[in-house]
Amino acid sequence: MRLFHSPTTPYGRKVMMLLIETGQDGDVEVVNVAGTPLDPGTQPLGLNPLGKIPALELDDGSALYDSRVICRYLDDRAGAGLYPAGASVWRVLTLEATADGILEAALLMVYEGRLRPEPLHFAPWVEGQWAKIARALDTLEARWIDHLAGPLDGGQIALACALSYLDFRHDARGWRAGHPRLSAWHADMASRPSMTVTEPRP
Repeated sequence: MRLFHSPTTPYGRKVMMLLIETGQDGDVEVVNVAGTPLDPGTQPLGLNPLGKIPALELDDGSALYDSRVICRYLDDRAGAGLYPAGASVWRVLTLEATADGILEAALLMVYEGRLRPEPLHFAPWVEGQWAKIARALDTLEARWIDHLAGPLDGGQIALACALSYLDFRHDARGWRAGHPRLSAWHADMASRPSMTVTEPRP
């Protein structure tokens, strides 16, 4: 298998973490690519016509994308149970969707600053994206700590990557303020080998 990935993409980091946590990292060749919504660059458009990474090319030449699909596939392949059977899987998937929503808003904030010409920057739109993140953080702090204290799952991996991305790209926003339990959980997650070896570099 080949994983098309960039060291700074938080969605790809989810997949890399899951590979490590399930002992499959040696089964995948990682191919580093780069691109933006304005220029696909070296992204594998033949595998994912949406021009997004990660994309996983299977041994038969077919491809899986996006990160949620890839993570489910790899978890099933390993029989790791990071997406449990039965009704409990819906909570895991909801947590993963919340984490991916945080990432989507955070990435849109980055794109606004990097890709849109400065005279066209629209600060209220950027703040609207951060408001989504802030609401999600408040909800996680209030309603999800018991789940986060449980066994590792795919939703937790996604959330760890999302919070780390806030540190990486939006550190000045200080997401930890008002979220002490979420911050403590993230600090504990950050010590896992799968987190330390996948830490992005500016």
